[in-house]
Amino acid sequence: MPRRTATMLASLLMLIALLCAGVLIPVPYAAMSPGPTYNTLGEHNGECVLQISGHKDCETTGGHLNMTTVRVTGSEYRMNLVEAVYGWLAHDDVVVPHSTLYPDNKTPDEVDQQNAEEFTQSQESAKVAALRALKKPVTSHVIVGAVQKGAPAQGRLHAGDVIKSVDGTAVREPDDVAKLVTKHKPGQKVAFSVIPAKEVAAAEKRGKQPTGEERVTITTAKADEGRSRAIVGIQAGVDYTFPFRIDIKLADVGGPSAGLMFALGIVDRLSPGDLTGGKFIAGTGTIDDKGTVGPIGGIEMKTIGARNAGARFFLTPKENCAAAAKDVPSGLRLVKVHTIDDALKALEKIRKGDTAGLPACTTG
Repeated sequence: MPRRTATMLASLLMLIALLCAGVLIPVPYAAMSPGPTYNTLGEHNGECVLQISGHKDCETTGGHLNMTTVRVTGSEYRMNLVEAVYGWLAHDDVVVPHSTLYPDNKTPDEVDQQNAEEFTQSQESAKVAALRALKKPVTSHVIVGAVQKGAPAQGRLHAGDVIKSVDGTAVREPDDVAKLVTKHKPGQKVAFSVIPAKEVAAAEKRGKQPTGEERVTITTAKADEGRSRAIVGIQAGVDYTFPFRIDIKLADVGGPSAGLMFALGIVDRLSPGDLTGGKFIAGTGTIDDKGTVGPIGGIEMKTIGARNAGARFFLTPKENCAAAAKDVPSGLRLVKVHTIDDALKALEKIRKGDTAGLPACTTG
């Protein structure tokens, strides 16, 4: 066999071997790509995304306030080298370490559960922020957020119970509960005044304030860390009573990043007219009970997904602005927001066509 032919054959065989290795050898990476967007003013699977008792139905003006998502590879999927290289080169994909999406210290089920819990919490925070922006009454309650298994409180207190007082002292913040319990020594009794969770749920359905306090006395135990600190084994949290029922119907979405858009959708539904002026606006961002907008992950994927869906404006958390501004999809305008009030002011400008003064995102 001529030397040139042998060299070409050897090179071809080596290339085939490398390609086979690239396809067969898994690498510890995962991929992120633009996911679907959902109009918070519209319908999903035949029902309104936002359902508010006694208020207007889904948007009919053609305006959009779309929340955005990121599509990720599954926890069990093992990317090969060829796919990783393609993802690094592709404009619409991002390749990240597998542990970024699925931490090694958590099972896939635990990751899914965390995402679901964050999504639920984002809905509650969105309701509070929206109603407060509209100056509508929102009543907060300190509640039993969780009860530790085997703790003194197990079977005595239950998740969702409203805690009115501890040893006769009214509680207004979750931290108040721990401060009052730890005034005791382990083995001493502590008295809780609570409204049972079932009474709270019944009151919420009626749109009323929960009533019917009960006294529950619990013997404290010693904390596990060895110090003589008294505990009863609960985690206190906050719940809210709204003046009317607000339901958010959107399944198969997780994480907290839709909070801002849910809040704006609620404000729109509770306001005369519409916030968008018929414009297609998308956005992202967490939101807390005070209306502060927080950063999210996958901002580049979300701006691409928004533009692909038809958005012209994108409400961008202040902390994500620099990253988003590095590669803005053609035809999409980034609008910087830090609070729900910022977002509402921006929507007013967009609605009126006064877009010259919109706060812009920059790379600096």
